[in-house]
Amino acid sequence: MPNVTEDELVQLLQYGPFNVALHAAIQARGVSLEFLRRRLAEQGIAISLSTLSYWQRGRTRPERIDSLRAVRGLETILELPRHSLLALLKPTTERSAAPWLPVEELCPEPGVKDLLDEIGDHGERLLTGLSLHDRYLIGARRELLEVHTRTVFQAQQRGVDRWIAVYHHPHGVLPTSRTTRGCRFGRVRMDEASGLIAAELLFDRPLRRGETYLLEYGFGFDETGPPITEEGRGFRTPQHEYLIEVRFHPSTLPARLYRTWRPDGHTALKDTSDLHMSSYHSVHLIEFGMAAGYHGIRWEWE
Repeated sequence: MPNVTEDELVQLLQYGPFNVALHAAIQARGVSLEFLRRRLAEQGIAISLSTLSYWQRGRTRPERIDSLRAVRGLETILELPRHSLLALLKPTTERSAAPWLPVEELCPEPGVKDLLDEIGDHGERLLTGLSLHDRYLIGARRELLEVHTRTVFQAQQRGVDRWIAVYHHPHGVLPTSRTTRGCRFGRVRMDEASGLIAAELLFDRPLRRGETYLLEYGFGFDETGPPITEEGRGFRTPQHEYLIEVRFHPSTLPARLYRTWRPDGHTALKDTSDLHMSSYHSVHLIEFGMAAGYHGIRWEWE
């Protein structure tokens, strides 16, 4: 596979299979198996040349704990996104059937694609989401007061310098304030009819390939609207880690809490498990290696 481009490598790391992606990464970086073996040995990982050769040719697959540790080492040496090779070792049924869902599949609200088209595509596919934490604050009148997000990305290719955040209020209420940390707002587009907001978050510089970036942003709401009964996030591509937390006002607490899921915005929301409130009036769930789709929390007030 001579002259592998970065775009081709990105596609192979998303779709696989593992051996083809590994071989492409080795070719793209222009290194030898002996170089990889020596670098792994420097990390205390003993892997033979024949094993590395078998992996990239598809004759065997890494399965044991020490082999998986070697794959993590290869991701670092080859300057690949964290867990990109490891994710390809999962059975196909455990990976997302659609590596990149169109935004209108996740959020069927009319206007979302138009908002994103106005801002434009600035390389979002070149970012891997490593960790994302959403925190929602519910007020005494059961209304949404604030949503705050803290996330870490890793650049798959040099030069990416922004990410586009999309939020849809369950009752169509637009935010009245917004905050950032570690980034700044660029272009912001809102749809008053549906309560959609799309915001361009600008990094402080273009990233190097493999570099990670931490940012935070939030939206505040003054209008109360009807009581909120669920929150969550749609992911267009598989996510390594997602933590969602909902904090309630102590004077008004829900009666029941559920973890929810749906593969796209057109499928009915499904409760997958019960959740429990902490003594600090909050509930959370955390997922690792999750598929693309919508993941969230639903609650009943009575």
